[in-house]
Amino acid sequence: MPLRVSISGIRGVIGDGLDAVTVARWTSALGAWLPEGPVVVGRDSRVSGPMVLDAVTAALASTGHDVWDIGVVTTPTTEIVVQESNAVGGVIITASHNPQQWNALKFLSGTGLFLTAAENREVRQRYEDGSGHVAFDKLGRVSPRDGADQQHLDAICAVPWLDVDHIRSRNLHAVVDAVEGAGGSIVPALLETLGVRCTPLYCEMSGKFPHDPEPTPSHLGDLCAEVRAQGADLGFAVDPDVDRLALVDGDGRALSEEMTLVLAADFLLGKSPGPMAVNLSTTGLVEKVAANHGQTVHRTPVGEANVVEAILSHDCILGGEGNGGVIYPTIHAGRDALVGIAMILQAVAESGRPLAEMADALPPVAMVKTKVASDELPSGDDLASLLGGLGEGRIDDRDGLKWIGPDAWVHVRPSNTEPVVRIIAEAKDEASAVELINRVREAT
Repeated sequence: MPLRVSISGIRGVIGDGLDAVTVARWTSALGAWLPEGPVVVGRDSRVSGPMVLDAVTAALASTGHDVWDIGVVTTPTTEIVVQESNAVGGVIITASHNPQQWNALKFLSGTGLFLTAAENREVRQRYEDGSGHVAFDKLGRVSPRDGADQQHLDAICAVPWLDVDHIRSRNLHAVVDAVEGAGGSIVPALLETLGVRCTPLYCEMSGKFPHDPEPTPSHLGDLCAEVRAQGADLGFAVDPDVDRLALVDGDGRALSEEMTLVLAADFLLGKSPGPMAVNLSTTGLVEKVAANHGQTVHRTPVGEANVVEAILSHDCILGGEGNGGVIYPTIHAGRDALVGIAMILQAVAESGRPLAEMADALPPVAMVKTKVASDELPSGDDLASLLGGLGEGRIDDRDGLKWIGPDAWVHVRPSNTEPVVRIIAEAKDEASAVELINRVREAT
């Protein structure tokens, strides 16, 4: 299988496109591009992680960089460590929500941010050149660094809107499904810090995912059952690198992953007014919630780096993606499920309402997501004509094509992370959204 090289990283299947040689070549390219100085490396719990780590650290050392190995940690933890240190960059070894046979490299600059499209092009040039290796007496050294998780937790606990005593007073109980990923330790630790009783589910960090690791309702059956069995107030599901968060209410109902950012925005904008930035595939509920608080929303192509660029350029208070990614730039301009958990718990504590009631108070919409092989849909003008036939509306062509009607939309775009085309529709109810999806697929 060919590598997926995009603004979302270098992803592939171990033994089928991604191997130690490929990893070393790409990481050497990063090392050649970065300025002199130490580089932070963190990884999720995947079984292939140690092998990929060895290749990454060897490549960085061969380009003259000292390496700080912070162990099995979340993606946002790694970003924060880079941001708050004198490191010149970072490498996160994770394929995020992809199945366990996948792994990937995500590159950070010295700011702790993912590389921009232009920076990725510069690294690709180093990859093609194959230059940047140093002499034997200038090789870097690899050393372990402890304390990354605590640094992340301390940053969250220092935010002005978090009232730990208030959350503690509610005596909340949450179930956590960490899908055997990097969140198995830090998410329960956050709940303990906030005085929330935690029932862990799949938190051993074995890297052997017990179900599809993408935190969407269809994959959260075990979490829903455990919330009901425990009589818990809510459930939290994270992906293997903990940059995405999905919610289960106290009735054991899995909420759409789109609701995570919407609920977080409704809470935060009531505390700290300001604009938001989200991608083109995120629910239109974001605009409705922002408008209720007198705020605007900036839309970007899909890809965390694109959203972050808009957050920084428009001085946004919050941003993210509808896949459960919450970005709070006051701590760090990257998706962070732990920040999302803190926001949801504070919102529940302050409102005095259960999560189900908070979700049901939002305007009713339904989103349907599917994906097809890349050759199953027309492209270019043919696709634009197909979407234009859906009715009155306009076309946004910044990322694939998105038809936006008066009370519904459809977005068709090639995936950054899988060899597929994604089709996403949102309408007033599920039947209407399904009809839009079917009209697109049947017209091919």
